[in-house]
Order: sequence, then C-alpha cells, then structure tokens
Amino acid sequence: MFRRLLPIALVLAATLCFARDKSKERYLQPGPIHLDKAGQKWAGKTLRKMSLEDKVGQLFAIWVRVQFLNDADPIFVQLRDNIRKYHIGSVVMSVPVDGPVLLKSQPDVAAELLNRLQKLSKLPLIVSADFERGVSMRLNGTTVFPHAMAFGATGKTENAEAFGRITALEARAIGVHWNFFPDADVNSNPANPIINTRSFGEDPRQVGDFVAAYIRGAHQGGMLVTAKHFPGHGDTATDSHLGLAHVTGDRARLDAVELPPFRRAIEAGVDAVMIAHVTVPALDAEPNRVATTSKPVVSGLLKEEMGFKGIVVTDALDMAGLTRLYARDIGRAAVESFQAGNDMLLIPPDLGASYHAVLEAVRSGEIDRHQLDQSVRKILELKASLGLNKARLADPAQLSSRIAQPENLAAGQRMADEGITLVRDNGKVIPLQSLGTPEPALPYQPLTEVSNRLVVVIFSDDLRTDSGRMLERQILARVPDARVIYVDARAAAGMKPAVVEAVDAAEQEIAAVYVIPTAGKAMRAPGGGLTNTVAVDDATGSLLTAILDRAADRTVVLAMGNPYVVEDFPAIQNYLCAFSNASVSETAAVKAIFGEIPIGGHLPVTIPGIASRGQGIERPARPISAQPSSGGSSRVQP
Repeated sequence: MFRRLLPIALVLAATLCFARDKSKERYLQPGPIHLDKAGQKWAGKTLRKMSLEDKVGQLFAIWVRVQFLNDADPIFVQLRDNIRKYHIGSVVMSVPVDGPVLLKSQPDVAAELLNRLQKLSKLPLIVSADFERGVSMRLNGTTVFPHAMAFGATGKTENAEAFGRITALEARAIGVHWNFFPDADVNSNPANPIINTRSFGEDPRQVGDFVAAYIRGAHQGGMLVTAKHFPGHGDTATDSHLGLAHVTGDRARLDAVELPPFRRAIEAGVDAVMIAHVTVPALDAEPNRVATTSKPVVSGLLKEEMGFKGIVVTDALDMAGLTRLYARDIGRAAVESFQAGNDMLLIPPDLGASYHAVLEAVRSGEIDRHQLDQSVRKILELKASLGLNKARLADPAQLSSRIAQPENLAAGQRMADEGITLVRDNGKVIPLQSLGTPEPALPYQPLTEVSNRLVVVIFSDDLRTDSGRMLERQILARVPDARVIYVDARAAAGMKPAVVEAVDAAEQEIAAVYVIPTAGKAMRAPGGGLTNTVAVDDATGSLLTAILDRAADRTVVLAMGNPYVVEDFPAIQNYLCAFSNASVSETAAVKAIFGEIPIGGHLPVTIPGIASRGQGIERPARPISAQPSSGGSSRVQP
C-alpha cells in the first residue's frame, strides 16, 4: 500500500513545490536598474510585433487615483477601457482630491489596484508618481519627510541620499517604479508661487549637489528618477498650472543659474528629464512657444548640446500654461510636444483627441516613424531595465516589512529636526517652558481647561486641511492648558476680535503660518484673471499684523512652509523656519522652540532685506536636567 501511495505523494510534493516557485516568479523583486542583453532582446522583439496603434499608446501616461474600486465601478471600468483601447504604456499614481484635501489611501490599497491594472494590460505598465516628499505625499502609513528646502537647510547631502533610498524602498514595495523628483529648479525668485520650498535652495551648486545625492540614493533602491522642470522654473512669478510662465534670463544667466543642476543630474545618471511649460526667449524666440513644444529646447539644448540620452517627459499636458495655447485643437499639444523631442506625454487633457492626433500625424508623415520607434524602444528598454519584462506585480506580503520601518521613520524626523532654522531671536521667548506631559485621562472625561497663558494661532490656507493638527498635539503635550486657535482667509476677519482679546491676555504667543506652494491654487489677480501666490492673504495678514502690533516681543512666528513670509511682516522679532508643513516638521518646530533639540539649520535662500543665504542662529538644546522629567515629546509621535 505504501509503495502504491509513494509515487502519488512525490507527484503532489513536486506539484506543490512548482506552485510555490511559480508564486514567487509572479512578483517583481526590486533591484538595481540594469538593462541586460535579455532585456534588449525583449524590447527589440516586442517593438517588431507592435502595431502603429500600440506604439503610439506607449507614449502616453494617464492618471490612476488610488482608492478601493470594485471591478464594476465606473472609475475602474474607464481605467481598464482606456488602458486597453489606447494601448497605454504608463500610469501616474495619485489620489482623489476634495478641494484642498488629498484623500489618501493605505499602501495595500495602492498595491492591489496597481497590480490589477498590470494584469489587464497587454504590456507591462511603468507606474510613476509625484513623491516629492516621499510616498507619504500620497499614502498614509508611510515614512514622512519634509519639503526639499528643509534638506537644503540641513546642509547635509547624505540626508538627500537617504531620502532617495527610503522613498525607493517604499515606492517599489507598492508597485511604483518611477518618481517625478528631484526638483532641479533653483529658487532664485522669492515670489515664485509654484517652486519655493520644492527646491533645495537658491545656489546652483548646492541644488546640484542635493539633486545628485538624491539620485544616488534612489538608484540604490531601484527607483527611476526625474530631474525637473527643464530648463528651470525657479525664476518665474507665474504658476504654469494657471497661465504662461516666462523665464526671462539671457543665455549667460541660464548657463550660470538654471542649467548647472540639470548638468549635475545628467552626470549622476538621472533616468528622465521633465520639460516645463515655460517660455524661454533666450532659447526659442518664437512668441508663446513653451519649452515643452520647442525643438531648440528639447532636442537642441537637452539632447544634443547637453548630451542627455534618457527619457524626456512632458509636464502634465492638462496644465493651463499649455492648454490655453491649444484650446481650439487640444490634440496638437501632444503632436508638437513629441515633435520637439519628448518621448513620453503625460496626462493629456483629452486622451482620445491627443492619441488620435498623434496617430494621424504619424500616418500622414508629419511625425517621423523612425522617431516614434526610437522613443518606443527607449520606453520598452526602460521597462526591461526594471525587470518588468519578467514580472510586473508588487508582492503584497512585502509591505509590512518594507513600509514605515522604525529606523526610517526616525530618519525622516531627524532630517526635519536638522532643517529647523532660526532667523530672528530677541532672547525673550525661546525656549518656551514645558509643563510636562498631561496625566492620562479616562475616556469621556473633561479635557484640561484652557487658559491664555500660551496662545497658539494657526494660520492655514484652508481649515479643512491637516495643517496644524500635529503642531497642536505636540504643544498640548507640553502645555496642556494652551489655547489653540485655527484661522483661514474665510474666518480671519470674523475671528479677529476674539483672537486679539486672547493675545492681549496672554503671556506668550505662537503664530504658525502655513503657506506652501500649491499647484493650481487659483486666486483673483488685482487686474483680473487668476493667479497663484505663496504670500499670506489680506485677511490673515491683517490678523497677524494685529498680533504683532500688540505682542511682537513675546510672539514666535513659525514659517511652516514659505520662508519669505517675514518680508511682509518686518515687526517679527522671533522667526523660525521649518520650510514644510509635514507632520515631522511640525514636531521638529515644537521641539526646537521648547529647547528639546539643538537649532542648527542655515537658510538655503536669501530673504531680501532680512537675511542672506547661509545665515541661521544656532542654539544648543536645553540641558536634559532643565527639561521636565515627564518629557513632553516622548509620548506624542509623528
């Protein structure tokens, strides 16, 4: 009996082993980006088999906004149909939005949806994302990092390298292969409404150093990266999401300021360069010719003169800086972008019109078929360099070991701590005194009664956002009876009397100003039309002025984003920059003003009339013996 059952058992064991092996083969294991001979062969063979429709589709990248979607959900059905109908080559992962609020999901939700899309696509999809501040920019439960300018304030390129490596680890775990970062723009214009804290700073050499460091770290984790926004968006005063931005410098200025970080990125092996929707008369004198559709900029400067051989990708084609020029024939934007030398076309405003316009341009001979084949081959080889020709799915079992590793969470907090920069200090307020962590209370028990001893006013762009929430928790962990007041432009005027009354009665005040660059934040311009700004609006500005009029000497102003805010409020006597509204930056700012960490950051930008680049008042941490034994910050984690 045993001899009869033994062959059956062996067959079953072999079948189970084979099944386990096949299961492992289904998942793409992130590793170094490398195009081997097998990958080249796959790209060439695949290209030869592709129809013209297949090839054109590979040029396009479309949104996928991560959320749970039933197979029959209209959103999923449209995604599925667009990928198949238009032979899409890439998707850009983001999340749904509700006004100013990002509706973030969890990593497992993202991985599941991206895997589903990979399964239904004929060819593997490259999945890209805008992870400028790490995966936490789009998903909860991941490692949180501050804005790029905070990294510049630390002066430590090793922080940028670790930032790239950790972001790569988490991005690849959920099935994202390509990040639209680092930002190589030099923020030389304090009024720039769209770059600002997204840049590492105003010095081309320093920006280049941080860009190269980020690229090294990201490549260690097997993530593709993008230098943006070529040929430089740092010296503009217009948001290209809303209108046409102009780069007015001459060629000498471009060579000295805008272009050096991109040259460093190319030297460091950056995989892609993103083209900006900006006019650059010094490079292309044709009126209203944006860089995206300019052959002298894309093919002439970037590819030929600077020798870039990687993927050239447009900024989103649905941005008003481009669409206003093609309102009567929206598909032409995609055609002329490709003719200029872009290999990939991101987020067309009308996918069908753009796809068919490019397809017809190839059929008519307006677009050279050899150029099309060259771009498609580059895209296929990029996929093969990631190993997508062998496997395309993210392994959900790896999420719990790769996402939010404790040492990485600590690294993100440390980087935010090191970026805190003290610009003004009258010696009367910082460090604030902590009363210690409040005793744990039973559920449903009354909260600590507030007083006006410490009043905290949080100036937010919109009360619906998370801005100030972590700051509030951290302050209340140290001063349980602090009075915390949230205001935004809609509420500021009506709340002014109550806020002023509280400030008049207070011993000390914290004014936390949350102004960060926000894509497409539309405001009415004085002369009509729409504009964007990183300035404090009139209503909240009036309230901040009233606070300073009464209590400037006992008020700490925290710049939780735009460091240039102080220009409009010269009465500020105590000014601390976090360069970021991320939760780690909120925690860092509180720890700094309570003397729990040393303050050692230095400005990576000049604040006109206030402070020069490189300045920063250094302060040691308060001695441990002088800090409350209850240790306020130890119980509240970012």
